[in-house]
Amino acid sequence: MAIEIISTGRAIPPRRVTNNDLAGMIDTNDEWIRSHTGIGARHLADSGMACSDLAAEAGRQALVSAIERGAVAESTVEALALTVDVIVLGTTTQDFCGCPSTACIVQDKLGAKNAAALDISAACSGFIYGLETAAGLLGVNARRKRALVIGSELLSHFIDWNDRGVCVLFGDGAGAVLVEKTAAPSEGEGRRGLLRSILAADGSGADSLIIRRGGSRNPWQAGEVVDTPPHLEMNGRAVYNFAVKAVTGTIEALLSDQRSEDRRSEDQSSEDQRSEDAGISIDDVVRIVPHQANARIVQAAAKRLGIPEEKFYLNIEEYANTSAASIPIALDELNRSGQIRRGDLIMTVGFGSGLTFGGNLIVW
Repeated sequence: MAIEIISTGRAIPPRRVTNNDLAGMIDTNDEWIRSHTGIGARHLADSGMACSDLAAEAGRQALVSAIERGAVAESTVEALALTVDVIVLGTTTQDFCGCPSTACIVQDKLGAKNAAALDISAACSGFIYGLETAAGLLGVNARRKRALVIGSELLSHFIDWNDRGVCVLFGDGAGAVLVEKTAAPSEGEGRRGLLRSILAADGSGADSLIIRRGGSRNPWQAGEVVDTPPHLEMNGRAVYNFAVKAVTGTIEALLSDQRSEDRRSEDQSSEDQRSEDAGISIDDVVRIVPHQANARIVQAAAKRLGIPEEKFYLNIEEYANTSAASIPIALDELNRSGQIRRGDLIMTVGFGSGLTFGGNLIVW
């Protein structure tokens, strides 16, 4: 049994804001932003748009793509939506605080009436966590076959636009993949789909990237005058140092010759053990798709590991940091442009508030 990505989709707000546009609003300039982050522009949602709007459109595009590519038997989006068993949505910018889950709203928008729906709150690692979650939910129930995994963020709604160290970094968008459980092998010759994932966290760094107001720790009080809406606060240096270590460590672990814990078995034969212990070379990996937070983080990680920068796919110049949406947006770009093809080994790697980090190893 394999958990395969059979189609992709994305939704990007049409409003494009360049660094020069921001320079007219705050004390910054294009040269400073590019040199420190690699960002040249970002797309921002209108005030009337919500997370579920982008998420549903990205999911719909993934369904359309599956039909157009002949990857499914269904011929309409409506019919295909009814075959989706699970919707997993990675986001930190839900439509509502706490409940209902935004995934439920997306389920209704898509007409996926037979799907379970849940949000994943792992910040920028949300898609990585979500893909492994979907794989687990499909794997434990023989009746489940398909899942939509979506990353969607409207970070512009949670940014202090007077904080020039933070507001230049983020953008809005959504990306989605349609995942299917197939009869293809997940190990050995001809293996397909999600091979392994690493999910991890370091909660001691929770204060490094945080929205303080509005939750049960710091709720709004009756009669309180709100001068500043809830907004993202970041310790940039702490996050940078953590991120470089997280990216390098995750890549090394995904390539390691150590078996993942869930494959350990006391009664496994020595021949089988040697087979499963075989490591994967970085030369086998066609593309590394990192979370698009800062180009300098990727460059530092590539240098430490001795990996050519060209192996990492970056689109941060156009979209900035779209948190949980950044990896699926990049996957859709690669997929639709033909830069990744069936059978290619690719790797995702990311990190985010929590602090969370992880990665996936996938045969496309």
